[in-house]
Amino acid sequence: MHGFQPPRLVRQAFKSKAAFTTYVRHESPGIGSLPVIDWTHREAILVSAGPRSSTGYVLRIVSVRETSHHVVVTVHEDTPTLDEPVQPRVTYPFRLITIPRTSKPLFLHWPGRP
Repeated sequence: MHGFQPPRLVRQAFKSKAAFTTYVRHESPGIGSLPVIDWTHREAILVSAGPRSSTGYVLRIVSVRETSHHVVVTVHEDTPTLDEPVQPRVTYPFRLITIPRTSKPLFLHWPGRP
């Protein structure tokens, strides 16, 4: 999703193409094409850290596991150290993943985040 710029922290699950398209177009109106997702069998999970001050920030999906009551997605944000060569410009790190369709609610575990 080249050009996607989520303006804030996002933890969102999408079960339909319409909901996903509406959200992305509202949050980042200038975005081009969206990824192809098999909405019949999968749902999408979008995680965003919001704007960051340099190119050194990266989100990693550490794990996705299903419990008896939830789907738990664990996320970690890698932050640049002072000696890393980064560019000082606003970036919008995010991850979009798909998982098999489920009726269980999403629980996002992001250590260090409220």
